[in-house]
Amino acid sequence: MKSMIDIYDLLKEYGTFIYTRDPIGDLVLMEDEIRQLYQAQVLDIKDYQMALLLIRQQETKERIKEQNR
Repeated sequence: MKSMIDIYDLLKEYGTFIYTRDPIGDLVLMEDEIRQLYQAQVLDIKDYQMALLLIRQQETKERIKEQNR
């Protein structure tokens, strides 16, 4: 996993489509879904950790954007 697009694609593979018009809310939901996939032993530890890292980095970027408005 190298980018947010990889995470979107992974979630699509399992029938999960997330779009609420709230970028931060979307990221929170994505993190929950990734956590559930890991708990169901669908993801290995490396993919799980990388996905969480990417989601949290994106969330930080979105929060900075929000503050600059």
